[in-house]
Amino acid sequence: MPAARAADTLIHREWQVGGVTREALLSVPPKAHTAPTPVIFAFHGHGGSMQHAAELYHYHTLWPEALVIYPQGLRTVGPLTDPEGVRDGWQHGAGALGDRDLKFFDAMWASLKKDYDVDEHRIYAAGHSNGGGFTYLLWETRGDLFAALAPSAAVVSPQAVPFLKPKPVLHIAGRNDELVKFIWQQRTIEALRRVNQCGVDGQPYRKIGTLYPSKLNAPVATYIFPGPHAYPAVAPALTVAFFQEHTKP
Repeated sequence: MPAARAADTLIHREWQVGGVTREALLSVPPKAHTAPTPVIFAFHGHGGSMQHAAELYHYHTLWPEALVIYPQGLRTVGPLTDPEGVRDGWQHGAGALGDRDLKFFDAMWASLKKDYDVDEHRIYAAGHSNGGGFTYLLWETRGDLFAALAPSAAVVSPQAVPFLKPKPVLHIAGRNDELVKFIWQQRTIEALRRVNQCGVDGQPYRKIGTLYPSKLNAPVATYIFPGPHAYPAVAPALTVAFFQEHTKP
């Protein structure tokens, strides 16, 4: 399915969270009511939308057996690009904005468990830029839920690192990222290797990435590309393949 058409067949859903209407697009496979179904939460970047995320990531076209949810953010200050907060995004840390987006996540998760036969051993989260930062925040605050995560063009704060429980993670970064500097992302990758007890020597991963094996069965994979602050075309397939390799014990 071409990316431009990837959002056409999705289901629109709404939730009331703290008196605010929150929304998302869902791809629901036919067997989601009767068979354990993996779930991917996919978060757009600052200034993005659920429609654009569905088109850019199109995880549901690559793993049609998974239930994929593309949530919509709210107006949020972007320290690097949107100081007045006129565009949509996600809270940047635990406790920020009254935890409005963590509460939204909790509402989505509760309804998915109620409405579908979700496989709680195969729950995943991914996002680009501010969405990648929110993916790291979910790891920090809701880490027990996930089997693996895949942030792109994002960093984890040093204050959050002690709260990260070892989890398989794929980090995607552009060497020429003009917003989230590559050196910042390198520090995040180094922190993740320490958390997951990985060595410093990586091995080739799916021909384009690098995999750092973990003593805890929580490898760190990276895809570093010679580009800017962007979500590369190969990232969706690489992300889905990484998720499919990992199931929570």
